Amino acid sequence: MDWTHYRFHTRWALPAPPSAVYDVLAEAEDYPRWWPQVREVNRLDDTTGVIVIRATLPYSLSFTAREVRRDPAAGVLEIAMTGDLEGWARWTISADGAGTLAVYDQVVDVNKPLLRCLAVPGRPVFRANHRLMMRAGRRGLAAYLEAV
Repeated sequence: MDWTHYRFHTRWALPAPPSAVYDVLAEAEDYPRWWPQVREVNRLDDTTGVIVIRATLPYSLSFTAREVRRDPAAGVLEIAMTGDLEGWARWTISADGAGTLAVYDQVVDVNKPLLRCLAVPGRPVFRANHRLMMRAGRRGLAAYLEAV
């Protein structure tokens, strides 16, 4: 087993129309407005930016995100990631009753030296840290969608 390889799958039920959820998720540079753990998004060009995240644990991760797919009709947003995290992440947005189901899938390898060094003993803590970040993101997005 590669202890620095992670697969994440998260489902967010949101009380807003799919088009509204998609539009907010498509604007990555606005994530710090509603997702506290997304500390910075610095756009490099139309499809690339540098993102800095920091969740509960006292470390930040920085990576370059390059848009791979933006398909409003299919409800898909996908990026390739390089830097402290190497891999991909994808949002898939669909109608769910009167609201939306936003599914987040991510497959990454961790490149940050400290996290690689602590890969075996830290893995459960790193996974819990990710869950807390995703929970906060869902709450933040729901509140943001309600306010706009």
